Amino acid sequence: MATVTDTSVPFASGGTWVRLTRPDAPLDGALPLVVLHGGPGFAHDYLRSLADLADLTGRTVVHYDQYGCGRSTHSPEAPAGFWTPQLFVDEYTAVVFELELGDHHLLGQSWGGMLGAEIAVRRPAGLASLAICNSPAAMPLWSEAADALRAQLPGEIRDALERHEADGTYDDPEYIAAAHEYDRRHVVRLPEMPQDYVDSVAQMEADPTVYHTMNGPNEFHVIGSLRDWTVVDRLDRIAVPTLVLAGEFDEAQPIVWRPFVERIPDVREAVVPDASHCTHLEKPEEFLGIIAGFLAENDRS
Repeated sequence: MATVTDTSVPFASGGTWVRLTRPDAPLDGALPLVVLHGGPGFAHDYLRSLADLADLTGRTVVHYDQYGCGRSTHSPEAPAGFWTPQLFVDEYTAVVFELELGDHHLLGQSWGGMLGAEIAVRRPAGLASLAICNSPAAMPLWSEAADALRAQLPGEIRDALERHEADGTYDDPEYIAAAHEYDRRHVVRLPEMPQDYVDSVAQMEADPTVYHTMNGPNEFHVIGSLRDWTVVDRLDRIAVPTLVLAGEFDEAQPIVWRPFVERIPDVREAVVPDASHCTHLEKPEEFLGIIAGFLAENDRS
């Protein structure tokens, strides 16, 4: 069984909570994997199952809650301008330095994949590969895809969404129920929400500062500071092997991740059938198998 250790890395005006999962039988040459969660502000809980890669691949898996959410320091009083992609790039750098990780792999899911791209275009020392999972290369593309998916919802659902968005009544039960229908189709396509996902939602709702500031009230109505974000024109700077993964019914439709495939020099893609945004929860064996194979191919001897 893997060994789990929790620690904290000093960052900003507080600290970043980190969990290291070390394999029972380390594989020689298997580099650590750093996992970047989504949101922003969604905490690592819904990605806990990726710790299975420790024993599956013989490598250390590093999860952390990004600053402002989960078990890390919260700063709800910080001005909106404090919450920027650069803040989280700096946090990643601090975590890697403090843990003395050296060469390592990086996997980001949703916003984590966006952050992973922001990190990789800076070509940090030690980065061996990048896995971008269920992520857009530009938020305007994300909004375009969301509009197309919303158009496929039943008329009464669309009407409820549009009415409450016009009024700004995002906490109305009717709006929340309508948003859930979108999530059921394109975020988590399972009969019940897994507890790991529920835990991430609960901590985000307890302090939505980061999510609401940078993203907006939900997955498809992006009105926060990231609404115009793009990395498309910088993707040719990524100098490590990159995997781009998405689900067949993902809210991250091909239009949002195609620029990664077209512009990153060394890249491959994988689309998991009958899965959506949380591919790792819906199709865990397929997801972990794809990731494990990619990591093994890009370990440095």
